[in-house]
Amino acid sequence: MSKAVLITGASGGIGYELALLFARDGFDCVLVARSRDKLDELAARLESEFRVKTLVLARDLSKPSAVDEIDEEVSAASMKVDVLVNNAGFPVYGRFVDTDLRTELEMLQVNVVALTALTKLFVRGMVERGNGRILNLASTAAFVPGPLMAVYYASKAYVLSFSQALANELKGTGVTVTALAPGPTRTGFQERGSLEDARLVRGQIADAGSVALAGYRGLMAGKSVVIPGWGNKLLPVVVRLSPRTVITRVSRRLLEQAPH
Repeated sequence: MSKAVLITGASGGIGYELALLFARDGFDCVLVARSRDKLDELAARLESEFRVKTLVLARDLSKPSAVDEIDEEVSAASMKVDVLVNNAGFPVYGRFVDTDLRTELEMLQVNVVALTALTKLFVRGMVERGNGRILNLASTAAFVPGPLMAVYYASKAYVLSFSQALANELKGTGVTVTALAPGPTRTGFQERGSLEDARLVRGQIADAGSVALAGYRGLMAGKSVVIPGWGNKLLPVVVRLSPRTVITRVSRRLLEQAPH
């Protein structure tokens, strides 16, 4: 019997690349994102190249009703979710005193609330079946405070902490939880967050395909945290050994706009 994966934020970037990896290995795919056109294109590609079934759910996870609607659609399709990938997320850039509260609350709904609700929705069935995997998109931002992206960085700290705690709770159930914590990655993320000129994303940064592959392999190996890239792997060690005030100052400098 074929297995199914549900991937949020599947229309581009890391989510798109993960969909290709799962479909290649024979997983039916439930694809969630705001853009129906992009999801339809991806679904057509997965069905023709890999002969898997797909279910397209064009939903905006910043809307509180989206998770219930996903639950209804998945149930109506008589699908069970064996793997959940909480990949959807977006940033807000700027000084907290200047940024738009509504946008930040929508970001928290996507990055934190919807991720938590979808995990609650599907983890119980996984535990009952004694088998399942959950991949949550954290970030190296989870390890440090982020002046100029204060709420976003805090949201990723939540994802990492939640994932590690849940991984511990689920030991022995047959269900694993993996937090994928990439550094800056070339996706549509920078444009959406007006981050193109920040020092952090200038120069050579990771591509979505390599990050997705690292996350996929780590998930299948049952790892609790996956940090792609040797330089990024050093970050948690450096953070533990350095004064928090110094780390915060360095973090801010990386997030400031680089001179042209």
